[in-house]
Amino acid sequence: MSQMKFGIFDQVDDSGRPLNIQYEERMQLAELYDHSGFHCYHQSEHHATTLSMAPSQSVFLAAMTQRTKKIKLCPLVYLLPVNHPIRLAEEISMLDNLSNGRFEFGIGRGASPHEIEALGMPPDKAGEAYAEAYEILQKYFASETVNHLGKYWQVDNFPVKVKPLQSPHPPMWYAAASADSAVWPAQNGVNIICGGPVDKVRLISDKYKAQAALAGASARPDALMGIWRFVVVAETDQKAFEIAEKAWPKFHESFYQLWRKHGTEPARLKLAPDFKGMMASGYGFAGSPQTVADGLIKQARDGQVNYFVGHFMFGDMPHQDAMNSTRLFASSVMPEMEKAAQTWLSN
Repeated sequence: MSQMKFGIFDQVDDSGRPLNIQYEERMQLAELYDHSGFHCYHQSEHHATTLSMAPSQSVFLAAMTQRTKKIKLCPLVYLLPVNHPIRLAEEISMLDNLSNGRFEFGIGRGASPHEIEALGMPPDKAGEAYAEAYEILQKYFASETVNHLGKYWQVDNFPVKVKPLQSPHPPMWYAAASADSAVWPAQNGVNIICGGPVDKVRLISDKYKAQAALAGASARPDALMGIWRFVVVAETDQKAFEIAEKAWPKFHESFYQLWRKHGTEPARLKLAPDFKGMMASGYGFAGSPQTVADGLIKQARDGQVNYFVGHFMFGDMPHQDAMNSTRLFASSVMPEMEKAAQTWLSN
Protein backbone atom coordinates (compact mmCIF):
# COMPACT_ATOMS: atom_id res chain seq x y z
CA MET A 1 0.00 0.00 0.00
CA SER A 2 1.52 3.31 -1.05
CA GLN A 3 -0.87 5.90 0.40
CA MET A 4 -1.55 6.96 3.97
CA LYS A 5 -5.19 6.76 5.01
CA PHE A 6 -6.95 8.60 7.83
CA GLY A 7 -9.66 7.57 10.25
CA ILE A 8 -11.69 8.83 13.19
CA PHE A 9 -11.97 7.34 16.66
CA ASP A 10 -14.78 8.40 19.00
CA GLN A 11 -15.82 7.21 22.43
CA VAL A 12 -18.99 9.34 22.19
CA ASP A 13 -18.16 10.29 25.78
CA ASP A 14 -20.33 12.64 27.80
CA SER A 15 -20.13 16.20 26.47
CA GLY A 16 -22.25 17.65 29.27
CA ARG A 17 -24.92 18.65 26.75
CA PRO A 18 -28.41 17.06 26.49
CA LEU A 19 -28.10 13.63 24.92
CA ASN A 20 -30.30 14.40 21.91
CA ILE A 21 -28.13 17.45 21.21
CA GLN A 22 -24.93 15.42 21.62
CA TYR A 23 -26.16 12.78 19.17
CA GLU A 24 -27.08 15.41 16.57
CA GLU A 25 -23.69 17.10 16.94
CA ARG A 26 -21.96 13.75 16.42
CA MET A 27 -24.04 13.17 13.27
CA GLN A 28 -23.00 16.59 11.94
CA LEU A 29 -19.38 15.69 12.62
CA ALA A 30 -19.93 12.39 10.80
CA GLU A 31 -21.19 14.28 7.76
CA LEU A 32 -18.06 16.44 7.88
CA TYR A 33 -15.80 13.39 8.19
CA ASP A 34 -17.60 11.90 5.20
CA HIS A 35 -17.13 15.01 3.05
CA SER A 36 -13.51 15.50 4.14
CA GLY A 37 -12.08 12.26 2.79
CA PHE A 38 -11.64 10.23 5.96
CA HIS A 39 -11.44 6.48 5.35
CA CYS A 40 -13.32 5.12 8.37
CA TYR A 41 -15.17 6.12 11.55
CA HIS A 42 -14.42 3.90 14.56
CA GLN A 43 -16.56 3.83 17.71
CA SER A 44 -15.83 2.03 20.97
CA GLU A 45 -18.20 -0.04 23.12
CA HIS A 46 -18.50 0.85 26.81
CA HIS A 47 -21.18 0.21 29.42
CA ALA A 48 -22.10 1.59 32.86
CA THR A 49 -19.92 4.66 32.34
CA THR A 50 -20.07 8.13 30.81
CA LEU A 51 -17.08 7.11 28.68
CA SER A 52 -19.77 6.12 26.18
CA MET A 53 -23.17 7.75 25.92
CA ALA A 54 -23.94 5.50 22.92
CA PRO A 55 -23.40 2.00 24.39
CA SER A 56 -25.15 0.31 21.46
CA GLN A 57 -22.79 0.85 18.54
CA SER A 58 -25.18 -0.87 16.15
CA VAL A 59 -27.98 1.59 16.89
CA PHE A 60 -25.69 4.61 16.66
CA LEU A 61 -23.99 3.49 13.45
CA ALA A 62 -27.33 2.57 11.87
CA ALA A 63 -28.26 6.26 12.17
CA MET A 64 -24.88 7.20 10.74
CA THR A 65 -25.41 5.01 7.66
CA GLN A 66 -28.21 7.39 6.71
CA ARG A 67 -26.18 10.57 7.25
CA THR A 68 -23.05 9.54 5.30
CA LYS A 69 -22.29 8.25 1.81
CA LYS A 70 -18.62 7.24 1.51
CA ILE A 71 -16.91 6.82 4.87
CA LYS A 72 -16.66 3.30 6.28
CA LEU A 73 -18.23 2.66 9.68
CA CYS A 74 -16.59 0.37 12.22
CA PRO A 75 -17.26 -0.60 15.84
CA LEU A 76 -13.85 -0.84 17.50
CA VAL A 77 -14.51 -3.15 19.10
CA TYR A 78 -17.62 -5.24 19.59
CA LEU A 79 -17.17 -6.89 23.00
CA LEU A 80 -17.77 -10.52 22.04
CA PRO A 81 -18.13 -11.95 25.58
CA VAL A 82 -21.24 -9.82 26.29
CA ASN A 83 -22.97 -9.97 22.89
CA HIS A 84 -24.95 -12.96 21.69
CA PRO A 85 -22.95 -13.98 18.60
CA ILE A 86 -25.97 -14.85 16.44
CA ARG A 87 -27.70 -11.56 17.25
CA LEU A 88 -24.41 -9.77 16.58
CA ALA A 89 -23.94 -11.49 13.21
CA GLU A 90 -27.43 -10.42 12.20
CA GLU A 91 -26.71 -6.81 13.21
CA ILE A 92 -23.41 -6.84 11.28
CA SER A 93 -25.27 -8.12 8.23
CA MET A 94 -27.98 -5.46 8.57
CA LEU A 95 -25.46 -2.65 8.99
CA ASP A 96 -23.47 -3.80 5.99
CA ASN A 97 -26.60 -3.62 3.86
CA LEU A 98 -27.83 -0.35 5.37
CA SER A 99 -24.47 1.22 4.51
CA ASN A 100 -24.30 -0.34 1.04
CA GLY A 101 -21.15 -2.28 1.89
CA ARG A 102 -19.38 0.38 3.97
CA PHE A 103 -19.45 -1.54 7.24
CA GLU A 104 -16.42 -3.06 8.97
CA PHE A 105 -16.10 -4.39 12.52
CA GLY A 106 -13.58 -4.96 15.27
CA ILE A 107 -13.66 -7.72 17.87
CA GLY A 108 -12.23 -7.87 21.37
CA ARG A 109 -12.55 -9.25 24.88
CA GLY A 110 -12.97 -5.89 26.62
CA ALA A 111 -10.36 -3.68 28.26
CA SER A 112 -12.35 -3.14 31.47
CA PRO A 113 -13.26 -6.13 33.66
CA HIS A 114 -15.75 -3.91 35.49
CA GLU A 115 -17.83 -3.30 32.35
CA ILE A 116 -18.19 -6.92 31.28
CA GLU A 117 -18.84 -7.97 34.87
CA ALA A 118 -21.65 -5.40 35.03
CA LEU A 119 -23.28 -7.27 32.14
CA GLY A 120 -23.00 -10.65 33.84
CA MET A 121 -19.77 -12.00 32.37
CA PRO A 122 -17.10 -13.02 34.91
CA PRO A 123 -13.84 -11.39 33.78
CA ASP A 124 -11.88 -14.63 34.19
CA LYS A 125 -14.24 -16.31 31.70
CA ALA A 126 -14.10 -13.55 29.07
CA GLY A 127 -11.24 -15.10 27.09
CA GLU A 128 -12.95 -18.40 26.41
CA ALA A 129 -16.32 -16.71 25.83
CA TYR A 130 -14.61 -14.46 23.27
CA ALA A 131 -13.14 -17.48 21.46
CA GLU A 132 -16.48 -19.27 21.40
CA ALA A 133 -18.36 -16.22 20.15
CA TYR A 134 -15.84 -15.72 17.36
CA GLU A 135 -16.26 -19.36 16.32
CA ILE A 136 -20.03 -18.88 16.06
CA LEU A 137 -19.62 -15.67 14.04
CA GLN A 138 -17.43 -17.53 11.56
CA LYS A 139 -19.99 -20.32 11.27
CA TYR A 140 -22.74 -17.79 10.61
CA PHE A 141 -20.87 -16.10 7.77
CA ALA A 142 -19.74 -19.38 6.21
CA SER A 143 -22.93 -21.45 6.16
CA GLU A 144 -26.68 -21.55 5.63
CA THR A 145 -27.40 -23.09 9.03
CA VAL A 146 -25.61 -22.70 12.37
CA ASN A 147 -25.26 -25.47 14.90
CA HIS A 148 -23.15 -24.97 17.98
CA LEU A 149 -23.14 -26.70 21.35
CA GLY A 150 -20.81 -24.71 23.54
CA LYS A 151 -20.18 -23.67 27.12
CA TYR A 152 -21.66 -20.19 26.76
CA TRP A 153 -24.00 -20.47 23.77
CA GLN A 154 -26.09 -23.26 22.31
CA VAL A 155 -27.38 -22.79 18.77
CA ASP A 156 -29.63 -25.46 17.28
CA ASN A 157 -30.18 -25.53 13.53
CA PHE A 158 -30.38 -21.74 13.20
CA PRO A 159 -31.18 -20.70 9.60
CA VAL A 160 -29.03 -17.87 8.23
CA LYS A 161 -31.49 -15.58 6.44
CA VAL A 162 -29.80 -12.19 6.81
CA LYS A 163 -26.40 -12.06 5.13
CA PRO A 164 -23.91 -9.19 4.78
CA LEU A 165 -23.49 -7.41 1.47
CA GLN A 166 -19.74 -8.01 1.49
CA SER A 167 -18.75 -11.64 1.08
CA PRO A 168 -18.05 -13.65 3.12
CA HIS A 169 -18.25 -10.82 5.70
CA PRO A 170 -17.11 -7.20 6.19
CA PRO A 171 -13.39 -6.56 6.84
CA MET A 172 -12.30 -7.04 10.45
CA TRP A 173 -10.25 -5.00 12.92
CA TYR A 174 -8.34 -5.72 16.11
CA ALA A 175 -6.83 -3.41 18.75
CA ALA A 176 -3.24 -4.60 19.10
CA ALA A 177 -1.54 -3.88 22.44
CA SER A 178 1.66 -5.89 21.94
CA ALA A 179 3.79 -7.36 19.15
CA ASP A 180 2.51 -10.86 19.92
CA SER A 181 -1.09 -9.66 19.56
CA ALA A 182 -0.33 -8.69 15.94
CA VAL A 183 0.37 -12.29 14.86
CA TRP A 184 -3.20 -13.53 14.44
CA PRO A 185 -4.43 -10.35 12.67
CA ALA A 186 -1.47 -10.44 10.26
CA GLN A 187 -2.01 -14.10 9.44
CA ASN A 188 -5.72 -13.54 8.76
CA GLY A 189 -5.73 -10.19 6.96
CA VAL A 190 -7.27 -8.33 9.90
CA ASN A 191 -6.56 -4.57 10.19
CA ILE A 192 -5.06 -3.29 13.44
CA ILE A 193 -4.99 -0.08 15.48
CA CYS A 194 -2.47 0.67 18.24
CA GLY A 195 -2.85 3.27 20.96
CA GLY A 196 0.35 2.81 22.93
CA PRO A 197 3.73 4.61 22.84
CA VAL A 198 5.28 4.93 19.41
CA ASP A 199 8.20 2.57 20.13
CA LYS A 200 5.67 -0.17 20.94
CA VAL A 201 3.70 0.71 17.81
CA ARG A 202 6.88 0.13 15.77
CA LEU A 203 7.36 -3.32 17.32
CA ILE A 204 3.75 -4.15 16.47
CA SER A 205 3.94 -2.93 12.86
CA ASP A 206 7.23 -4.76 12.28
CA LYS A 207 5.76 -7.96 13.68
CA TYR A 208 2.62 -7.55 11.60
CA LYS A 209 4.59 -7.13 8.36
CA ALA A 210 6.81 -10.12 9.10
CA GLN A 211 3.89 -12.40 9.94
CA ALA A 212 1.88 -11.23 6.93
CA ALA A 213 4.82 -12.05 4.65
CA LEU A 214 4.96 -15.58 6.10
CA ALA A 215 1.18 -16.06 5.83
CA GLY A 216 1.05 -15.50 2.08
CA ALA A 217 -2.42 -15.76 0.56
CA SER A 218 -4.33 -15.52 3.86
CA ALA A 219 -2.82 -12.08 4.57
CA ARG A 220 -4.02 -8.89 2.88
CA PRO A 221 -1.57 -6.66 1.01
CA ASP A 222 -3.83 -3.65 1.61
CA ALA A 223 -4.26 -4.28 5.35
CA LEU A 224 -4.15 -1.18 7.53
CA MET A 225 -1.83 -0.73 10.50
CA GLY A 226 -2.97 2.32 12.44
CA ILE A 227 -1.88 4.60 15.26
CA TRP A 228 -4.49 6.46 17.34
CA ARG A 229 -3.95 9.90 18.91
CA PHE A 230 -5.95 12.80 20.40
CA VAL A 231 -5.78 15.80 18.06
CA VAL A 232 -6.88 19.43 18.24
CA VAL A 233 -6.05 21.80 15.38
CA ALA A 234 -6.69 25.56 15.42
CA GLU A 235 -5.33 28.64 13.70
CA THR A 236 -2.55 29.03 16.28
CA ASP A 237 -0.72 26.76 18.71
CA GLN A 238 -2.03 28.73 21.69
CA LYS A 239 -5.68 28.57 20.60
CA ALA A 240 -5.49 24.81 19.93
CA PHE A 241 -3.85 24.14 23.29
CA GLU A 242 -6.46 26.19 25.15
CA ILE A 243 -9.30 24.26 23.48
CA ALA A 244 -7.69 20.90 24.27
CA GLU A 245 -6.73 21.79 27.85
CA LYS A 246 -10.23 23.07 28.66
CA ALA A 247 -12.04 20.02 27.20
CA TRP A 248 -9.70 17.37 28.59
CA PRO A 249 -10.75 17.17 32.28
CA LYS A 250 -14.31 16.14 31.34
CA PHE A 251 -12.99 13.32 29.15
CA HIS A 252 -10.39 12.27 31.73
CA GLU A 253 -13.13 12.04 34.36
CA SER A 254 -15.22 9.78 32.12
CA PHE A 255 -12.22 7.62 31.16
CA TYR A 256 -11.31 6.87 34.78
CA GLN A 257 -14.83 6.86 36.24
CA LEU A 258 -15.34 3.10 36.59
CA TRP A 259 -11.74 2.38 37.50
CA ARG A 260 -11.87 4.85 40.38
CA LYS A 261 -15.21 3.48 41.54
CA HIS A 262 -13.58 0.07 41.92
CA GLY A 263 -10.22 1.35 43.18
CA THR A 264 -8.30 0.00 40.19
CA GLU A 265 -6.23 1.27 37.25
CA PRO A 266 -6.30 0.37 33.54
CA ALA A 267 -3.49 -2.00 32.66
CA ARG A 268 -2.80 -0.85 29.11
CA LEU A 269 -3.42 2.84 28.57
CA LYS A 270 -2.77 5.50 31.22
CA LEU A 271 -3.79 9.06 30.41
CA ALA A 272 -2.34 12.25 31.92
CA PRO A 273 -4.73 14.46 33.94
CA ASP A 274 -4.11 17.45 31.65
CA PHE A 275 -3.52 17.85 27.94
CA LYS A 276 -0.04 19.24 28.54
CA GLY A 277 0.80 15.82 29.96
CA MET A 278 -0.84 14.11 26.98
CA MET A 279 1.37 16.09 24.63
CA ALA A 280 4.45 15.23 26.68
CA SER A 281 3.60 11.51 26.48
CA GLY A 282 3.08 11.66 22.72
CA TYR A 283 -0.58 10.65 23.01
CA GLY A 284 -1.96 14.12 22.34
CA PHE A 285 -1.32 16.83 19.75
CA ALA A 286 -2.62 20.39 19.81
CA GLY A 287 -1.44 23.19 17.58
CA SER A 288 -1.58 24.94 14.25
CA PRO A 289 -1.84 22.76 11.12
CA GLN A 290 1.93 22.86 10.58
CA THR A 291 2.75 22.06 14.21
CA VAL A 292 0.36 19.11 14.24
CA ALA A 293 1.53 17.86 10.84
CA ASP A 294 5.18 17.92 11.92
CA GLY A 295 4.44 15.98 15.10
CA LEU A 296 2.18 13.39 13.52
CA ILE A 297 4.49 12.78 10.56
CA LYS A 298 7.26 11.88 13.00
CA GLN A 299 5.01 9.50 14.93
CA ALA A 300 3.65 7.81 11.81
CA ARG A 301 7.16 7.44 10.39
CA ASP A 302 8.64 6.15 13.65
CA GLY A 303 5.76 3.70 13.99
CA GLN A 304 5.93 2.70 10.31
CA VAL A 305 2.14 2.78 9.97
CA ASN A 306 -0.06 3.39 6.93
CA TYR A 307 -3.13 4.60 8.82
CA PHE A 308 -3.60 7.50 11.22
CA VAL A 309 -6.67 7.67 13.47
CA GLY A 310 -7.51 11.00 15.05
CA HIS A 311 -9.67 11.50 18.14
CA PHE A 312 -10.99 15.00 17.38
CA MET A 313 -13.97 15.34 19.72
CA PHE A 314 -13.69 14.62 23.44
CA GLY A 315 -14.99 15.93 26.74
CA ASP A 316 -17.02 19.13 26.70
CA MET A 317 -15.25 20.62 23.69
CA PRO A 318 -17.55 23.11 21.94
CA HIS A 319 -19.06 21.62 18.80
CA GLN A 320 -17.80 24.37 16.52
CA ASP A 321 -14.24 23.93 17.80
CA ALA A 322 -14.36 20.23 16.92
CA MET A 323 -15.77 21.06 13.47
CA ASN A 324 -13.07 23.69 12.85
CA SER A 325 -10.33 21.35 14.06
CA THR A 326 -11.53 18.62 11.69
CA ARG A 327 -11.70 21.00 8.73
CA LEU A 328 -8.17 22.30 9.35
CA PHE A 329 -6.83 18.77 9.76
CA ALA A 330 -8.44 17.60 6.52
CA SER A 331 -7.41 20.62 4.46
CA SER A 332 -3.88 21.20 5.77
CA VAL A 333 -2.57 18.27 7.84
CA MET A 334 -3.73 15.31 5.77
CA PRO A 335 -2.01 16.45 2.54
CA GLU A 336 1.28 17.01 4.40
CA MET A 337 1.11 13.56 5.99
CA GLU A 338 0.16 11.87 2.71
CA LYS A 339 3.14 13.45 0.97
CA ALA A 340 5.60 12.57 3.74
CA ALA A 341 4.30 9.00 4.07
CA GLN A 342 5.34 8.17 0.51
CA THR A 343 8.94 7.93 1.73
CA TRP A 344 8.24 4.94 4.00
CA LEU A 345 5.18 3.40 2.32
CA SER A 346 6.84 3.01 -1.08
CA ASN A 347 9.47 0.59 0.25
